[in-house]
Amino acid sequence: MGTIDATPTYDMIFNSLEFAIFLPVVFLLYWLVLGRMRKAQNGFLVIASYVFYGWWDWRFLFLIFASSLVDYVVGLCLGKVDDANHGKRKILLGTSLVVNLGLLGVFKYYNFFAESLAEAVTFFGHRPDVATLSWVLPVGISFYTFQTLSYSIDVYRRKMEPVRDPVAFFAYVSFFPQLVAGPIERASHLVPQFMRPRVFSYGQASDGMRQILWGLFKKMVIADNCAVLVNQIFASPESYPGSVLVLGAVLFAFQIYGDFSGYSDIAIGTARLFGFDIMRNFAYPYFSRDIAEFWRRWHISLSSWFKDYIYIPLGGSRVGPWKVFRNVAIIFLVSGFWHGANWTFIVWGALHALFFIPLLLASKNRRHTHGIAEGRRFPSMREMSQMLSTFAMVCVAWVFFRADSLADALDYLWRAATTLHYDLNVFSSYLSHEAFEPLIMIVVLLVVEWVQRHWQHGLDLSRVKRRFVRYMVYYVMILILYFYGGEQQDFIYFQF
Repeated sequence: MGTIDATPTYDMIFNSLEFAIFLPVVFLLYWLVLGRMRKAQNGFLVIASYVFYGWWDWRFLFLIFASSLVDYVVGLCLGKVDDANHGKRKILLGTSLVVNLGLLGVFKYYNFFAESLAEAVTFFGHRPDVATLSWVLPVGISFYTFQTLSYSIDVYRRKMEPVRDPVAFFAYVSFFPQLVAGPIERASHLVPQFMRPRVFSYGQASDGMRQILWGLFKKMVIADNCAVLVNQIFASPESYPGSVLVLGAVLFAFQIYGDFSGYSDIAIGTARLFGFDIMRNFAYPYFSRDIAEFWRRWHISLSSWFKDYIYIPLGGSRVGPWKVFRNVAIIFLVSGFWHGANWTFIVWGALHALFFIPLLLASKNRRHTHGIAEGRRFPSMREMSQMLSTFAMVCVAWVFFRADSLADALDYLWRAATTLHYDLNVFSSYLSHEAFEPLIMIVVLLVVEWVQRHWQHGLDLSRVKRRFVRYMVYYVMILILYFYGGEQQDFIYFQF
């Protein structure tokens, strides 16, 4: 029996030497050689993106090519079939769904279902020998699968015209900045950018560089340093008092935020270097005052995808209260399952559903749609308590997300709760030694993001008129990266 390897080594990650060489070479060829030829630029981006993706494992280029080809042809056929021919249109959409979800199911979920079925049968006294698959999970398959599916569904719904330029479509699916970990772009937003001429903009490119720098800070300084401590604590929770276990959950919260939002910042900034605007994926989620606001700020591209393609088609909030609760539960459970073939992710999604439903019952799920502390420098005591309580609930759920099994997650939480008052000397020693620098950098992150909470990213300094001040900030950030950048770690969301 084998299992899917969900943590592959991926050489050309955004903070690698390979990418540091790849990006400027692609940038210079794109603008200096092909700057006035839109179609040539698109073709070049397809080649560059396939090189980027194939650098990890060239064999899986066939998967992304097949997914792109199927949806391109399905889109063309849907455009030619009249609305009166419902059967043929449904067959075409079904083809896209079967191919894309079939590939995703085989590579990501087959072993989970096979092993779960075997365990269920074992309960009745049988011990079947279930064959599992031993292969590497294609990096980013969940992201580009959802991206191509949204295109087919939108064309089916007549919300957009089919793309007739195959190069532009293949560039949309494989665009390397957001290929392996999002944001999950909609064709209606990104494809038109491939269809029009692009002119180099110094302002757009410089802001892209600032966002890349901020993303690298979140990844290399926050996430990678937290990862070392998180791995140690979660590997042997029995070795630590409850206070350190609570700290471990908090550190993981910032690890995954720094890791994933850092990737999104680098992706968005890199896209801006090539004249593209891709959607925002994070909006300072740890400043949320309830779970509903958290999900409007966390992984925005996935949340909006589920809302548009699952929640609303199920009836959304326009149906009776029990069906609304059902719809919310489905969204969160599917979100958990999207993240991985493990019961820990499903429980993680279920917990967020349980946190969300009371807000729905009280009709308070849309209470915090405005920015926090607008017009004020500091939050009120009420806002602070709301943020802390929301963060605490998120951290409890993160334990299930991080743990290898449900038993490990429950054991971790039990130990954290029952030994919280012991070994305070161990906790203070841990704070002042192992965790001191990561916590200081987390404070820097929170201060910068609080100051910048009404802007697109932490280094959005367009309103700062003094060039000297802006450049001082950039140089300080570069020095922090140099002196405090942790040991290189793969991006967490590459496994999804």
